Amino acid sequence: MFDGFDVQWFDVAESVRLRVHLGGSGPAIVLLHGHPRTHTTWFRVAPMLVEAGFSVVCPDLRGYGKSTAPAPRPDHSQASKREMAADMAEVMSRLGQQRYAVVGHDRGSYVAFRLAMDYQDRVSHLVALDCVPIGEALRRADARFAHAWWHWFFFAQPDKPERAILADPDAWYSTGAKQQSRMGPENYADYYSAIHDPAVVVAMLEDYRAGIGVDRAADDEDRIRERRVACPTLVAWSAHDDMRDLYGDLVDIWKSWAADVRGREIDSGHHLAEDNPAALAAAIIEHCRLPSRPTSSAQMND
Repeated sequence: MFDGFDVQWFDVAESVRLRVHLGGSGPAIVLLHGHPRTHTTWFRVAPMLVEAGFSVVCPDLRGYGKSTAPAPRPDHSQASKREMAADMAEVMSRLGQQRYAVVGHDRGSYVAFRLAMDYQDRVSHLVALDCVPIGEALRRADARFAHAWWHWFFFAQPDKPERAILADPDAWYSTGAKQQSRMGPENYADYYSAIHDPAVVVAMLEDYRAGIGVDRAADDEDRIRERRVACPTLVAWSAHDDMRDLYGDLVDIWKSWAADVRGREIDSGHHLAEDNPAALAAAIIEHCRLPSRPTSSAQMND
């Protein structure tokens, strides 16, 4: 898995050390995983991007997998997408990458979005998988959303989610031979280790607690100020998940959040990188080869 890639560790903030897989050469693409995965979810996609002439950076987000996270703050801001995005910007600066594409799935898509919003002079292309911005999702939340995505609100509660998950992680996350076969043995082993680590479980829940509070506030502020992602943006969704059922025309929604948007449906379930890596890699490659327009300082500070 990740043949030809190197593992490096980056101390990016106080009590935050990230595990990162690096491979390839050429224009850089950052791949950000979702919950409850680790960076190994990209193990089939990343080599395809390298083969296509890109360098690939695959981190565990802070608190996920083998990466660490600081102790929870009262407002959960240590798990905010803004701080996670700052982690990624620091890693890329350390690697000497001044401009790069970012791809995010699930919770990682919110980090990718925040990176593209806060570092518009650095992000050349954005790919957002199975998401609309957190503020948009919560603004549109209705009974159907609450029924399908109830875990957002449960995970945001204090104490009880940890007790429920850690009482039986295998039952909560449906581990077993079928899951291992679908994910691949090494990816599954990394995921299995993570979901049985109490510190990781707490950090993953803190991600959701930040989402309901400080992340929503950041998105709402951007909406009021009419700030949008400036770089070319690809919104892709799983054909066999519930994004279209919940939101209808995802591209139309994203036009409020990005200046240049296109859409793509992928024939997969929710975990696109594991279910249909070839189609996903092809979509990422095509998008990241589009011309990228540099961002002026005036656009950055709108």
